[in-house]
Amino acid sequence: MVGIILTGHGDYPKGLYSALQLLAGKPELFKCVAYNQEDATDDYEYKLKDAIKDLEDCSGILIMTDVVGQTPFKIASELKMKYQTKLDIEIVTGTNLGMVNAINLARGYMTSLNDLADMAIEEGQKNIKKYVRSEYEDE
Repeated sequence: MVGIILTGHGDYPKGLYSALQLLAGKPELFKCVAYNQEDATDDYEYKLKDAIKDLEDCSGILIMTDVVGQTPFKIASELKMKYQTKLDIEIVTGTNLGMVNAINLARGYMTSLNDLADMAIEEGQKNIKKYVRSEYEDE
């Protein structure tokens, strides 16, 4: 099974994880790594490395970050390159609850890390909508 690391700024990963538990129960092979204001980038990198190490026996690791180009994304990208000959790691950014929920459920039957990463993006986009009354309510 593919392992998942959910990371981002402050309580964002823990908040998504908490919401995921309400929707789907406690996920397995799932780690949260917060980048806090008091963290030096080296401290954050060590935390992310520890999460990767905990999941290194998985068939692959999907790292889901909050914002493209910021520290969690940058450090995850550097670690993907560092471990590229040893571990299969994909990174998806712009994470929302809909995509986390879909990927958590799908990884029970989908074994391709690349397909899961693609699915995460597709599901994330599906969950971004502007409210239009006729789409969500009876008239």
